[in-house]
Amino acid sequence: MSTISRSISATWWYTVSGVLAFELLLLLSWLGIAASSPSAGAAVAVVGIGGLAWLVASVVLLLQYRHRDDAAGAFADAKRVVAPLLIGAAFGAALGILTGYWTVGLLPLVQLLMLLNWPPGVRLRLVLIAMVLMTALWVIDQRALPDLGDEYRVWWMLGFFSIVLPAMTVLSLWWWDVLVVLDRARIAESRLSATQERLRLATDVHDLQGHHLQVIALQLELAQRLLEKDDHDAALEQLQLARASVADARQGTRDLATRFRGVPLPDEIANAVDLLRAAGTDATAAVAPQAASAPADVLGPVIRETTTNVLKHGAGGSARLSLTRTGDAWRYEIANDVAAPAPDAAERGTGLAGIERRVAEAGGSVEVHRDDAAFRVIASVPARSGTEGTA
Repeated sequence: MSTISRSISATWWYTVSGVLAFELLLLLSWLGIAASSPSAGAAVAVVGIGGLAWLVASVVLLLQYRHRDDAAGAFADAKRVVAPLLIGAAFGAALGILTGYWTVGLLPLVQLLMLLNWPPGVRLRLVLIAMVLMTALWVIDQRALPDLGDEYRVWWMLGFFSIVLPAMTVLSLWWWDVLVVLDRARIAESRLSATQERLRLATDVHDLQGHHLQVIALQLELAQRLLEKDDHDAALEQLQLARASVADARQGTRDLATRFRGVPLPDEIANAVDLLRAAGTDATAAVAPQAASAPADVLGPVIRETTTNVLKHGAGGSARLSLTRTGDAWRYEIANDVAAPAPDAAERGTGLAGIERRVAEAGGSVEVHRDDAAFRVIASVPARSGTEGTA
């Protein structure tokens, strides 16, 4: 697990925060018990300092868990594991002596053991053993308890958290492991898709160029034989055919490159939304189910240009994109909140004017609307028959 996608880093910190929050809750409870002891000052100091060291040890083990090696065991890097465990054992011993309860004394070490890189089967057995052991010690402590009166319910709550904390910790780490596996699967799928696309491109190039080169070779060979027979007219005809085959090969290569360069419009809009959100804009999109068949060669640059316009001139609060089919035309609209005056003539010449020119060449139209609250650009492009979105 040496590489982890940034997309799930936030989930990791939520996991860490949850584990530390429960540990802090127990630490505050232990401080309350220490404060009620005869030597309250010394007891609170010991529990406070030891508790902070215990929390730090937990953070150290959690960070090691995040960057762990799946093939390594819990004690693969013993030097980095032993010190936190010793801190937990020492803190637990101090708690046990101060409170006189087995449950409180053993929990710090048990909790740190839950944070190690155990194999899945071992971890499950370990957490079950820990819960059974903590329950048994809790029963023993219950028999030794004095009459706590109104504080009895608090003690029961503390015991409940002491018993379930190992299971809650392991469950949080298991959920993190699931997310990592899913993220790896997503990365592997994207890499596989890219590999399949490269193989498909290589196959198409091989089939296209192989066919044309074979034809050209035969035509040139025939022209050579005809020249040897002094049949210049026939040889010239074969050379002209070879030249035409070269032109066909060049055009086929251009068409192939154009097809692979094109991005489907749903992906284009998704990329625009991601870009706007990355800039802090609350962006949403509505895309028709058949949007992949829209003319990408026209609307693709329009989407990119209008997205750039929102980034440059929008207030950065909100943006809304849509691509819908209306009759015999595709309608693309982008609207955003207004931050500053409309672009000046120079900016319009390179931005909106360029959009209008491109759409007009395709037989469409562009509408620009601006008021005090929003700025909208609407591009309508006639639908095409056949394969529209391959460009």
